[in-house]
Amino acid sequence: MKVIYDIEMDILRILFNDSPVEESDEEREGIIFDYDKQGKLVGMEILDASQQINEPYTMEMKYAVTNFHRSKMPLLAR
Repeated sequence: MKVIYDIEMDILRILFNDSPVEESDEEREGIIFDYDKQGKLVGMEILDASQQINEPYTMEMKYAVTNFHRSKMPLLAR
């Protein structure tokens, strides 16, 4: 997953994978969902992000993990 904020265009993009976008739908004004050929959600864009969310240039991530395997998922100190 990638999160990209374009400060000049004021667009926040969240990419769930690298699949090519086949179709985009503006579900709400300024919120665009991107889908691949199979209709799976591959990303979303928030237009005028600084007006829609607080501080779009900062991000806090939290992970909910039920089956943790140390060899597969290293934790980073905060």
